[in-house]
Formats: sequence, structure tokens, C-alpha cells
Amino acid sequence: MLQALTNARIAAKDRMLDHHAVLIEDGWIADIVPSNDSRLGAIANHDLKGALLLPGFIDTQVNGGGGVLFNDEPTVGTIRRMSAAHRKFGTTGFLPTLISDDLSVMERAIGAVAQAVRDGVPGVLGIHLEGPFISPARKGVHNVEKFRQIDARAFDILTSLKGAKTLVTLAPEMTTPEMIARLSAAGVIVAAGHTNATYDQIVDAYRHGLTGFTHLFNAMSPLTGREPGVVGAALSSPTSYCGIIVDGRHVHPEVLKLALRCKPHDRFMLVTDALANVGTSLETFQLLGATIRIHNGVYVDENGTLAGSALDMSRAVRNAMDFLGVSLIEAITMASAAPAAFLGLGHEVGQIAKGLRANFVVADNALKVHGTWIDGVPFDGASG
Repeated sequence: MLQALTNARIAAKDRMLDHHAVLIEDGWIADIVPSNDSRLGAIANHDLKGALLLPGFIDTQVNGGGGVLFNDEPTVGTIRRMSAAHRKFGTTGFLPTLISDDLSVMERAIGAVAQAVRDGVPGVLGIHLEGPFISPARKGVHNVEKFRQIDARAFDILTSLKGAKTLVTLAPEMTTPEMIARLSAAGVIVAAGHTNATYDQIVDAYRHGLTGFTHLFNAMSPLTGREPGVVGAALSSPTSYCGIIVDGRHVHPEVLKLALRCKPHDRFMLVTDALANVGTSLETFQLLGATIRIHNGVYVDENGTLAGSALDMSRAVRNAMDFLGVSLIEAITMASAAPAAFLGLGHEVGQIAKGLRANFVVADNALKVHGTWIDGVPFDGASG
């Protein structure tokens, strides 16, 4: 059944559209038409009362939300709670993220994501496996006892999810270029993270199928005068995608401003790296046996090591504008079109355009979220 979203300021590709309406049919965007289009008088209209209509946000790094962590209980029930918590803040597509764990836990997590997709849990696009194929030198809060090589069994697990996306964060120096190529050929999206690789190792990995970098600047070899490191390789590659945590603590805003000068904005992706707190008032919880607490707006372990963030996507978009000085369209691109393209889903999601899925954020001018639409289904509830 054809229906319309009317009376909104629409973020359509590279510009804001006024005096237009979005037509939806069977969960897809049928058209974007002027507000005087004759069809609007014969179909159901949803008056958005002057609100912003934005493409749904896509978060490629979601460890938890709604009071639960994916590592603690990798089940469909956990994914449902994460989905419900994050969509209140504009996230209409996400990857439940499992940090370094045993292969048996990874199998359970992949099975849960596959079932969630079959069950139609709103917004589930696949899974992000962050480790355990990473470097002890850049471990962050990951448990080194879980670290391992990508052997035959691990490869089979990493390539087992069908009908959804698999993103793997690994340290290129802890595997081989040939293995990266095999993973890429099998459809796995490979990102570098928690890595102490050299510039040359990253360039070689990039030639073999590496396409992204997980939480740029954090848990990776830095850019220095004599060794560009992972950061230098990421910023000198014009086509790679970089996830960034814009909370003012993980990376200094001035450093991120410099990064944005190195390559197009649409190669940077806003991510939350969110833990269990989103949608709750949690300030402490357990993560793989470690006590995680909020300190000055970020989560840290007992040693003060950063452990994910307290961000949600609506705040990440606001922070990108406030801290980095980007425009609303640029911030929205970093939250929607860029991650969609990185995941190979730009033909389905990430923009408000004819022929794409009807995934939207309804927000006020302060970017407080008042509702989301996922595949043409509205979810009300103000947050952000």
C-alpha cells in the first residue's frame, strides 16, 4: 500500500529538500515528489510537522545496549534488546559486535545473528567479529588468552554466515596477506584494528582485500616521522573506510579534523562502539570478567583503559557537527551512506532515494530523535 511522509525537511543525498514528500510502498522508497503531487490526496499521509527526515543511521560496531552485552549472551533475545535500545537513537541498521572470544562463542554469535535475520529483528545487517585475530601489543581491553591464528576451523566459522554481512577486525601482522585475500574472496569484509602493523604491512594487506580500519587512532600503531604506521596507511589510502568514535575522548577533535583533511568525508564512518549502557542509566557492568565503569563520559576498565564508549548514534552525529565543524549533510553521510557503502549495501540503504529501503530518522533541529522507520515500519519513542 502506497503511503507518504509529508511536511518534513528531507536530507536527500547531497542537499536538503523542502516542500517535498517521500512515497513508501512495501517497505521501499517509491519516489520523492513535490508536496503538490496529485497522488498525495489519494493515499495515507504521515504529517511530520516540519521535522527533519534523515536516512537511518548505520552503526558497524555495537557491543551492546539496553542493559545487555553481546559477548555475555550471544542470543536472538540479546540482539532484540540491542535493536530496540539503539533505534530510539536513530540506528536503523547495525552489526552486533563480538569482541575476542572462543571459537565456540563465535559460532553461537553467528548462529544468533542468522536467526535474528530470519526472524526479522529490525535493523540487523550482519555481525562484526572484533578479534580474536589481533595483536597483544594493541589489545585494549581484549583478553589475550582468547587470541589465536586463523586456522582452517576459524576460517570456516568466519565465512559461515549466509544472507547477511560479516565484518572481521584483525591485525594484518598476525595473519598472512593470502588469508586476507581468501577471506575477502569469500565475502568477508576485512578491517584492520588492534594492530601494531607497519605501514608496508597495511599497504600489502590493502592490496589483498583489506578495506577498512576499526576505530581509527585507537589501538593501532601511530603516525610518526619515520614510520607512518597503521594511521598513516589509513589516511593515505583514498578509498579505504575509517570508523571514528567522536566522543571527544577516544580521539582529540583536532586530530580528527586533521584526518578529515586527508580524504573525503564519505570515507569516514561514525561508530558508537557502544556497550550495555545505551538506553539505560548503567554506570558499571562486567565485560569478560572485568569491571567496566563510566569515567568522565567514557567507559574504562580497572586500569583506566578505554573500553568502548557511552555514545549513541544521534549524539555521534551532533558531536561530528559540534566538535569537527562538519555540516549536517556531511555528518549524516558519515552516519548513513558511508557505512552502507563500506558494507556493500549502498544499493539498499544509507540514503533517502528512490528504490532504497524506507529506513528513516525523524528528528528535531537539535537532532533529538522522535522516531525511526525501518523497512517502512514506524517505531515511535523520543530519545537522544
